[in-house]
Amino acid sequence: MTAMNPSRKDFRQHTGTDPRLLGEVEDLLRLAIREDNDIRGDITSAALIPESVPGAAVVAAREEGVVAGNAVAPAILKAVDPALEWKPALADGTPVMPGGKIGTIAGPVRTMLTAERLLLNMLGRLSGIATLTRAYVGEVAGTGARVYDTRKTTLGWRYLEKYAVHCGGGCNHRTGLFDAILIKDNHLAFSQTEGLSPAEAVQRSKAYVAGHFRAGENLPLIEVEVDSLEQLKNVLTAEPDIVLLDNMTPELLAEAVRIRDAAGSRAELEASGGISLKTIRAAAESGVDRISVGALTHSARSLDIGLDWL
Repeated sequence: MTAMNPSRKDFRQHTGTDPRLLGEVEDLLRLAIREDNDIRGDITSAALIPESVPGAAVVAAREEGVVAGNAVAPAILKAVDPALEWKPALADGTPVMPGGKIGTIAGPVRTMLTAERLLLNMLGRLSGIATLTRAYVGEVAGTGARVYDTRKTTLGWRYLEKYAVHCGGGCNHRTGLFDAILIKDNHLAFSQTEGLSPAEAVQRSKAYVAGHFRAGENLPLIEVEVDSLEQLKNVLTAEPDIVLLDNMTPELLAEAVRIRDAAGSRAELEASGGISLKTIRAAAESGVDRISVGALTHSARSLDIGLDWL
C-alpha cells in the first residue's frame, strides 16, 4: 500500500474546540428549548420545585460505550439557565462502563430538571455515534486503513455528529459541498453525455480550483468515484488526490491497489458502499487507505445515559 504523503492535507477534522460546533449547538438549542417549553415552560417542575432550591446530580452511563458530548454540555445547560454548572468526569473519547459517571450538574433543581432531557438526548446521540465508530475502528486495527464518516448525517447535526466520529477514533470526510470536490457517479453520468471521461472530469476540476482559489490558500482535495477497474486505470492518469472505489468486492479492491501501485500513483484509494461491521475487515485487508461508512452516523443507536440525584 502506498503510504500517504505526510505533507498532504486531509479533510477537515472536527474537534471539541471548533467554534462552529458551539454555533451549531446554539442553533439546535433554540429549537429544542422552544419545542420542550413552548410559552409556559416546565409546568411540572414549576408546580413541584421551589425556584430557589439548589441541588446536584450525576450523569451516568447505563451501558458500556464511548463518551462524546462533554465539549458541548456546558453550552446546553447555560442555554437553559446560566446558573447551571457542568463538571466532566471523563474526557470525550473515553470508554465508560455501566454505572460509570460522565459528569455532574449543580445548580437550581427546577432548571436542572428542565435541562435534563436536552442534555441526555444530546449526550446519548453523540456517545452512540462514538461507540459505533470505535467498533468499526477496532475492526480495522493493524491494517493501515482509516475509517471515515460521510455526509449521511442528521439535518442540522453535521458538525456535532462528525465531532462524535472523531471522539470514537474515526476520521472526518468532507464537511459539506463547499470544502472538497467529490466527483460522484451522477456527476459523471451527466457529464459523459458530453463525452467527459473520469480523467477529464478530474482535469476540469483542477482547472476550476486553479481559477477560483488563491495561491497558498487551503486548496480542496479532489476525489473521484469509479465503479470499475477500467475507470480506475483511466482516472489515475489525471492524478486525483483520492479515488473512491464504489461497491467493490475485497478481491476487486485488492486488484485496484495493485493497479494503483503499479502505476506509481500517489492517489489514495477509498472503499465505499455496503460496508458493515462484518465486511469492513476484509475491505481493510485489501490494502485500501480509506473506508467510508455512512452507518457511523445514519445507523448509530443512542447510548443509554441517565441522571441520578446526589
